[in-house]
Amino acid sequence: MDRKKLLIRIASLIFFIFILNYLAGKFYWYSAIWYFDIIMHFLGGLWAGLASIWFFSRISDSFSDSLSSISFNIVLKILLGVLVIGIAWEIFELYFINHIASNPFDLLDTISDIFFDLSGGLFAILYFFNQIMPKNKNKVE
Repeated sequence: MDRKKLLIRIASLIFFIFILNYLAGKFYWYSAIWYFDIIMHFLGGLWAGLASIWFFSRISDSFSDSLSSISFNIVLKILLGVLVIGIAWEIFELYFINHIASNPFDLLDTISDIFFDLSGGLFAILYFFNQIMPKNKNKVE
């Protein structure tokens, strides 16, 4: 696995999310486009999934060696990383909504946000194994 290439893609995604969030705040896309929050949570889940892959491959050489083949434990670790980041973000949103914005808590919104975080994490796993991992070339000799 080329960790530098993965880190560049993670940084590029963070920059894209930052610019998109800035534009959304400036042009009121969160209130004008009803599904914009879904897109942002999906992109956040994609970022969290790629960051989890990078983090887990850094702390464990056996993890990065086992990344060459998809296993249930690897997918579970990555999704757990995405879930922890998603829940932490929802706690931040809950604090912000209740204490600063004074809007009522919406359980359905929170559940859908976590769902789209996890779907972005699943997409990160698929993207990683299809695009970033080196592909073995099948040669017939």
